[in-house]
Amino acid sequence: MSIRMFVAGAAALALFSTPLLAAQYLGGAVQSTEISGQMVLTDADGMTLYIFDKDEAGVTNCYEQCAINWPPLMAEDGATPEGEFTLVDRKDGGRMWAYKGWPLYYWKDDTKPGDITGDGVGGVWHLAVE
Repeated sequence: MSIRMFVAGAAALALFSTPLLAAQYLGGAVQSTEISGQMVLTDADGMTLYIFDKDEAGVTNCYEQCAINWPPLMAEDGATPEGEFTLVDRKDGGRMWAYKGWPLYYWKDDTKPGDITGDGVGGVWHLAVE
């Protein structure tokens, strides 16, 4: 094996073995993951979470078609607030997670962990950053 191949192989191994998680929250259901140089909230599978400028602290304003495009990060029955993570009651009967009061959502067009295609959509959707 040449030195060049060894160095390239070692660099690839380092890339895939470097822990990307800075912290886990809600029993690992939400984590802080480095994406494009910033710490972004994701779910346990690495799918990016977003916030919506038209929401208010503790209030979601995303229903109907909005909630189809931006599925909320729903809380399981019996979930309780934890640190900066709180629960928001939805008009449709469910409860969703919020971070620092801001309800958390997925973006329908993110297809794999690390995708951030929803950032900036309509000028009102943004990455949920730690």
